[in-house]
Amino acid sequence: MDYQQTINYLYTRLPMFSRTGASAITKDLSNTIALCKLLDHPENKFRSVHIAGTNGKGSTSHMLAAVLQTAGYKTGLYTSPHLKDFRERIRVNGAMISEQAVIDFVARYKDDIESLNLSFFEMTVGLAFEYFAEEQVDIAIIETGLGGRLDSTNVITPLLSVITNIGWDHTDLLGNTLPLIAAEKAGIIKSNIPAIIGERQDEVADVFINKATVMGASIRFAADEWEVEVKDGVIGQQLSVIASNTIALHTYSLLLDLVGSYQLKNIKTVLSAVDELRRQGFIISDEHVNNALYQVKRLTGLHGRWEVLNECPLTICDTGHNPDGIQEVLKNIAATPHQQLHFVIGMVSDKDSSKVLALLPKNVIYYFCRPDIPRGLDADILRKKAYNFNLQGESYSSVKEALAAAQISAGPADLIFVGGSTFVVAEII
Repeated sequence: MDYQQTINYLYTRLPMFSRTGASAITKDLSNTIALCKLLDHPENKFRSVHIAGTNGKGSTSHMLAAVLQTAGYKTGLYTSPHLKDFRERIRVNGAMISEQAVIDFVARYKDDIESLNLSFFEMTVGLAFEYFAEEQVDIAIIETGLGGRLDSTNVITPLLSVITNIGWDHTDLLGNTLPLIAAEKAGIIKSNIPAIIGERQDEVADVFINKATVMGASIRFAADEWEVEVKDGVIGQQLSVIASNTIALHTYSLLLDLVGSYQLKNIKTVLSAVDELRRQGFIISDEHVNNALYQVKRLTGLHGRWEVLNECPLTICDTGHNPDGIQEVLKNIAATPHQQLHFVIGMVSDKDSSKVLALLPKNVIYYFCRPDIPRGLDADILRKKAYNFNLQGESYSSVKEALAAAQISAGPADLIFVGGSTFVVAEII
């Protein structure tokens, strides 16, 4: 098979969460463990940092990878989902895995993939781990896919476990209370491995503290360690970051190329992680941190985080899609000068959309669409659900058609926002 045939095989033959939802989730780690054994345990051949959380884990992973590769470490980065190209999930020093490496892995292990009945995600984790081992990376940043305790990535023993925050998402799989969701994320905390929690949330802080105590792991809350002040920035953010206690002793003046108010939380998590890695012997100077953070997108290929697509009318997309993510999106919309807001929105069918719809403003023109995946929620159904929350607009047959309609309707001083689902953003990025 050539590359496109290989990708088509993976998409159509393997259970895939983005396509089929919960039925693609394996209930334990046995498949991944069996695959790692088959591959001669590549997960033990490189150092790693493990990152979980409801929101922010992608941005945090990319920022930390940018810092490490700027400091001279050959850095692997595993994230999901991808937006345009499958290979976005697996990078070394920002460069995507080659097409040939994907072809060779699938050709070599195709029979094993089928006999083990691997999911798409399990196969991808195995591919990433083998690739990082073959490339002899100095360290790899590994982002969980969903949850933590039973996530396929949770076969690694990292130098550091990071959990950004806890919010409402995937409640059918992770639990219907925040403490239950937190307990699943806390599953990445390992025996005697330091843990950093990004936000201190009263409802779940004890879940992490208790887990760390049981595991004999030190624990830090990044939110307690830093004060962040925004000095300036539209395309970038000029930040003054000051240590707020004696654990972290650095003061930074940073230019961050990632905009969005939520990055102010993520930057604290990154800086605490950097401090912990320094304690473990990594040589990371303040200059490395400064140089990395003003070019995260260039160094790592990160897209879809409050990304400007067009200047007139101003058109912005963001992958925030759960209640907490949408609240952050709305804060950024409110802080962006505009006359009329045009909101292109699509969602998936197996999530409770009511929590998100209840947050959305009423004085907005909505353009309802269906992301082009089997799990995509029908645009007319979404429009009718939205009507129950007094949200008005028309439905469209595709994301691109909805965006085109918004571009025709919007005036030069208006704002077009595109989001509601990662898969909507993927179609227009």
